[in-house]
Amino acid sequence: MLEIDGSQKSGSGTILRLSVAFAGILNEPLHIFSIRQKRTQPGLRPQHLEAVLTAAKLCKAEVKGAKSRSRELWFTPREIAGGEIHAEIGTAGSIPMLLLTVLPLCAYAKNPVRLHVSRGGTDVKNAPTTNYLKHLLLPLLARMGLKASLAIQKYGYYPKGMGEITLEVEPCPKLQFITLEEFGNLQQIKGVSVCTFLADRRVAERQAIAANERLKSAGLHADIEIVNDMSNPLQKGSSLVLWAETDTGALLGGDAIGELGKPSEVVGREAAENLLRELESRATVDSHLSDMLVPHVALAEGDSVYLSRLVTEHLDTNIWLAQKILGVKFHLAKVGNLYRIETKKP
Repeated sequence: MLEIDGSQKSGSGTILRLSVAFAGILNEPLHIFSIRQKRTQPGLRPQHLEAVLTAAKLCKAEVKGAKSRSRELWFTPREIAGGEIHAEIGTAGSIPMLLLTVLPLCAYAKNPVRLHVSRGGTDVKNAPTTNYLKHLLLPLLARMGLKASLAIQKYGYYPKGMGEITLEVEPCPKLQFITLEEFGNLQQIKGVSVCTFLADRRVAERQAIAANERLKSAGLHADIEIVNDMSNPLQKGSSLVLWAETDTGALLGGDAIGELGKPSEVVGREAAENLLRELESRATVDSHLSDMLVPHVALAEGDSVYLSRLVTEHLDTNIWLAQKILGVKFHLAKVGNLYRIETKKP
């Protein structure tokens, strides 16, 4: 049985998410305790609970301790069957964080996976936006052989959520390594600016204009799609994601979400500044992609390498956990102002 102390390293939900995913892939029972011990509200929150239950559906797993605020959990997987799966968060809890739990599992499913998630947050604080996953993580995983598509039926924001998505994944048990060692030359910057039931205030357009004004000061310009969404009359909100690609395959992004009292122009500048910070470092993936890639490169055949601007808490935690459970080795080295992250397979 895998025994994992959830209070180690960052003490965050990433330990729970990846532990459950790795247990399912290895087909080994998991006991995790002190879940989210270092958080202000420790234990399972609704989005963490639904992530576990969704993984259990995928793995036909038996679960004990799966209740709100629980700090201890037993997860006994059987097989990753795949198929049609439904999940419902019930709050504005992050849908993307749930997807980060199940994506590694979907690669090892016996059948294609069609996951429908409802009543959650597509774009909320302290989590990547759904469009960030759609336009950054999934295209990068496609290079590794994992074919996945993400459709957004309803956008959902804090405090009501009510967002809805569909994720479709083709199994790929033999992921390919990636090599991203050089930044290269910038080819293009794209983006998606979304507002839900705020078209009358031109929120999506104002976000995009502000982002491009900030990028222009650095001699850059983004082709930003404007989405005046009308999918969710119960919850107004907005978000903006930008991403940049280079001729060597480097992929870097920056996103931001709207909040009550936060001007659209601030959202636009924030997303642009997040992207510029990554571009100026000349990393090959941004600091969020850096940690999201860990489980996938850890499971891939061959050794992967990429450059990150930062070693974040999540990156440090994900590497620690992958090494502990999977036995794969990671090598981190400071190269100038960047961190070179490389897997070392036995």
